[in-house]
Amino acid sequence: MTGCSGSGSPEKGLDDPAKKDIAMQLVSSAENSTLDWKARYGYIEDIGDGRGWTAGIIGFCSGTGDMLKVVERYTARRPGNALAVFLPALRAVDGSDSHEGLEDAFTTAWAQAAADPAFRSAQDAERDDSYFDPAVERAEADGLSALGQFIYYDAYVMHGYADAVGTVGFRTIRAQALAEAGPPSEGGDEEAYLDAFLDARVAAMRTETSHGDTSRVETAQRVFVREGRLQLETPLVWKVYGESYRIDGS
Repeated sequence: MTGCSGSGSPEKGLDDPAKKDIAMQLVSSAENSTLDWKARYGYIEDIGDGRGWTAGIIGFCSGTGDMLKVVERYTARRPGNALAVFLPALRAVDGSDSHEGLEDAFTTAWAQAAADPAFRSAQDAERDDSYFDPAVERAEADGLSALGQFIYYDAYVMHGYADAVGTVGFRTIRAQALAEAGPPSEGGDEEAYLDAFLDARVAAMRTETSHGDTSRVETAQRVFVREGRLQLETPLVWKVYGESYRIDGS
């Protein structure tokens, strides 16, 4: 990786456990209004974004297929679990905002499953395989340091990789950023490139009514870029949706 910072400390990416935990806290501040992301495995609600139920540590959705993958993973490890009976309904609603077959019994079962380590592991695995790992891999290839890796990861979480009906995905956001600035892997300035990426992401967010509040970028990630915290150096201080957060160093 080619990003640098003035701290003088060796660079670490999000594959470092401490950096990954910071990334999870940052995402959780936006997804769940708390830094305690490990307490959110049982979270589930419909936030009115057209994706059906949103649940768990990064907001897996019944309408986008990743909630289905979590339950499939869980069932493979724990056959006969209380969520397994809802697999046909989850498959049926994929691609829609429908709750058909996924009413109170489903949300109760989801919340209660959070006590099972196998269910928590299923969420962790889906997060890593579908979001965290590909985002970090792409960011490393673009020469981005820990902050850039987090920015890519958060975009994956909210937008997914590819465009869908009515949404703009990570792939398009990145392509728009590349049209404006070169990444470090091509000799570009990292902060300039990240600003271009965040500009493209804000534009993507404004295409969706449910994501019209861009504070997740403007009063959080953009702040870190302008402060030059390319290694996510603590303390980190930011705001999301008007709420203030802080992560201090260990």
